[in-house]
Amino acid sequence: MKDDRPIATDSNQRKQVVIVAMSGNMLLNFAGPADVFTNADKCLSLSGSKAGYDVLIASPTSDKKVSTAIGMDILCQYCATEITTPIDTLIVAGNDFQNLKKPEYADFFNWLAATHQNNTRRIGSVCGGAFVLAKAGLLDGKKATTHWQLSDRLQKEYPLVDVDNTAFYTNDGHIYTSGGVSSGIDLALALVEEDHGKDIAIQVARKLVFYLSRPGFQVQFGNLLPVYESSNIAGKLHSWFSENLHEPLDVQRIAEHVNMSPRNFMRVFHKQTGVPPAKFIEKLRVETARKYLEDTDMPLDTIAGKCGLGGLVSMRRTFLRHLMTTPSDYRRAFRTSLNTAGIGDIVRQDLQHVS
Repeated sequence: MKDDRPIATDSNQRKQVVIVAMSGNMLLNFAGPADVFTNADKCLSLSGSKAGYDVLIASPTSDKKVSTAIGMDILCQYCATEITTPIDTLIVAGNDFQNLKKPEYADFFNWLAATHQNNTRRIGSVCGGAFVLAKAGLLDGKKATTHWQLSDRLQKEYPLVDVDNTAFYTNDGHIYTSGGVSSGIDLALALVEEDHGKDIAIQVARKLVFYLSRPGFQVQFGNLLPVYESSNIAGKLHSWFSENLHEPLDVQRIAEHVNMSPRNFMRVFHKQTGVPPAKFIEKLRVETARKYLEDTDMPLDTIAGKCGLGGLVSMRRTFLRHLMTTPSDYRRAFRTSLNTAGIGDIVRQDLQHVS
């Protein structure tokens, strides 16, 4: 079925942006995108443009109240279902997974479906807002992302969605989704650039002290391995693995350590963890190397040796495969904040004086 939705609007027209703030939100889920569009409006006005954005923060329920994750209630001027003026861009920000089945949300989902059908030019989500779009059927057959911690859940609950857990934001047709929290800013900047070009988007990014196109991928923020219970074979072996990462850890040696045959060990390990031992150990090596890169100034080749990642070339290749970045770039992005700011030594000196 052909989608007659407009692919562009007059660049001199003002555009209405509606951000639906779901309850249980971190403020940045909706405040971040709102600040992007509001500052874009100011930049356009200063440039003499008649274009711009009218930004509305709306509640999904008729009481117009949004309860946030920090215990603060926000009273919106608008309920989404009461908005009758044309919406250019609709963004659903977050959700707490507790309210969506409540009767008071039924009108909102009906409105969302109607908005989708009435040629709203763009519909997007921030973080858990992807689940709201999915529940309304807007993500069926679409590529989408959400917070990296929620990706598996989104795929399981909505198998028709093509979930990408690596990207800060995705675009599939007129549907846009973004990852965790601050990714809503990435998405909003991309939408501003789509509307008014790179120069305006860069001005906004500079005002917010933010990257126009943030380097890296969302996967870099996630954990490669889940936390296993102590009864799980991976949980039982975790400490021993960590102590021996610098040595070869083949199946024969591991099986002997747990008094199992290699064949039986392989079967049990894969059944309880969902991955073969070699893949698990490789991920554990990367996770351990990440901590060294974040917390120490240890040379890269030393880290590679301590973690059993071979030489620098091998470690670089493994990092690119799992985290889509190099060890050097990872260290620059994620090393301990105090060290990065150049004040770590001062803090340590102060602590020494105190002790």
